[in-house]
Parts: sequence; structure tokens; C-alpha cells
Amino acid sequence: MGKKISKIDRAVRLCVILAGTALFGIFVYVIWGWVPRGDIRLTLLGLWIAAGLLFLFWQMWQRRQLCDFADELCRTLDDLMEDRKPEVYFPYEDTLTARIQGKFLQYYDLMSEGRRRSRQDKQIIQELVSDISHQVKTPIANLQMFMGILKSHSLSEEKRIEFLDTMEGQINKLDFLLQSLIKMSRLETGTFVLHVEKTSLYDTIALALNGIWERAEDKDISLSVECDHDVTARHDVKWTAEALGNILDNAVKYTRRGGSIQISVRPWQFYTRVDIKDTGMGIPKEQYNEVFKRFWRSEEAAWQEGVGLGLYLAKEIVTRQRGYISVKSDVGKGTTFSVYLLT
Repeated sequence: MGKKISKIDRAVRLCVILAGTALFGIFVYVIWGWVPRGDIRLTLLGLWIAAGLLFLFWQMWQRRQLCDFADELCRTLDDLMEDRKPEVYFPYEDTLTARIQGKFLQYYDLMSEGRRRSRQDKQIIQELVSDISHQVKTPIANLQMFMGILKSHSLSEEKRIEFLDTMEGQINKLDFLLQSLIKMSRLETGTFVLHVEKTSLYDTIALALNGIWERAEDKDISLSVECDHDVTARHDVKWTAEALGNILDNAVKYTRRGGSIQISVRPWQFYTRVDIKDTGMGIPKEQYNEVFKRFWRSEEAAWQEGVGLGLYLAKEIVTRQRGYISVKSDVGKGTTFSVYLLT
């Protein structure tokens, strides 16, 4: 339809030019007296008729253009209402219809992006609900079982305390899981706020170490930190300490008794690099990308308590500060996680 309209438009323009030329010729013919005076009336009558026909033709063409424009507009609206991408008939022409169709296409793209994000958010919520229900099922089932045993059996004081300690461990695991899920949901839905500023990394690392110091001592794991007090980076202190703490927690968890964890900070031109090196079990090279996935745990690490959220949260926190994390490991010898923060 757009091509047809374009041809009609060119044809009408040609007719107008020809008619205008003819009228101008008649006008000159009369003015210069190239015909006898008795023929002037006839000539003027012909001029009036030609002008009237030209005006009528112009009106008909305008009406046709308006009808075609309305048809194009209706077809475009029908496509939008049926969630179809409107067809652009003449995208390279500077016409009113082309401009309006372009706006409709922009509207369609915006609506499509909104629907895509809505479907993505819905999928994320469904996955979160599924993950939460799966992860909390085991500790809740254990609590119910131990509670039933305590109620229906006469146990010795020693056995009862043992059961209560086990239940306390399950409650702590459930609390840790729920706190991790809350943090994860806040990250994925964008409901948390990062206060990024250029500040010292020394205090941030000290804050991260507070959460794992006691457990490292229990396993006789030595901790060493190499970081100058004046080294700074652009980061949110609380959330970055959370990310580093999650990496350190994994290091303590998978490092054998008597091992070591070393933290070193090196300022670069654009980034400040924080290396966390342990002497743990190591990570196979093919699992480097897998370890940062949500709820992912390798078969080799199944013997340790965990839900597979620590490294996922660490990566999300660092990425949202325009930094990144890399990993390098030697199976059986240890792993080094490198965190890069903008200087």
C-alpha cells in the first residue's frame, strides 16, 4: 500500500506541474494578445474550467491520501493490539505516515521490552520460590523428626542434650539460609542500595575477617594480611565486607586443619586487586565458572555444610560495583580468588 501511495503521489505532482504549466501558458497567451480580442472570453472560460478541474482533482487526491493514511493507521493499531510488530511500508521516506509508523514501532519496542522484563522477573520469582522450598525442606524435616523423638521417647539427659544441640545446628542452618536468600533476593530485585565511595580497604578487610576468625582458630588455620592502611578503592564497605567474608568463609571451610589463608592487596592503575589465597582442596579448571552459580555445589564439596550461595553473592556484589572476580586454582594445593575494585 505504501508503494502504491508513493506512485500516486508522484503522478499527482506531475499532473499539477503540467496543469500549472498549461495555465501559465494560457495566461501568457492572453496577456500578450496573441489571439483576437473576441477570443479572450473563451480563453478565460477555458482557464476557469481548467482551474476548477484542477481544484477538484486536488481535493479528490487529498481525500484519497487521507483515506489511505487512516487505513495504514488502523492496520498498525490492529498489529499492536494483536501483539504483532507493525510492518513498515516505507521507512526511508519523510512522510507523515512514515513518521507515525516510526513512533508506533518505538512504542512496540518499549512494550516488548517491558513484557520481556516482566516475564524475566516472573521467572526469577518462580525460581526463587522453588529454590527456597527446596533448600528449607531438609532442615525443617530434621527439626520435625528430632522434635518427635524428644516428645515420644524417654531419653537420657546426655542424649537429650545431644538432640537439642543437633536441633540448634539445624536452626542455625535454617537462619543462615533464610538470611542468604533475603540478600540474594534483594540483589536480584534491585531493592538494596550501594553506597560506593573511595575509602580504605584495610578496615573493610578487617570487618570481613571478624566473621571467620574464630572458626579459623578452631581449625588451626593461620591468617595473614598484607595491606597498607592508605590503600583505597571505590566500594561499599558493608557489602564488600560481605563479599570478601563469603570468599574467606569458603577458604576456611575447604582448607585442611593446620593450613593457611593469605590476603594481599595490590593497587593497579584502574583497579585495586585483593587476592585471597588458601591451601585448601582446590577447584578443577572446568568448574571455574560453575562455582559462581546460584546454589551450585560440586560433588567433592558435598561433605561440607553449605547451600551454594556464598560465591554467587560475592560475585553479584562486586559486579554491581563495576568490579569483577577471577579464580585460579590447583587441585589439592589451593585456590586464589582475586577481587578487582575500581580505584
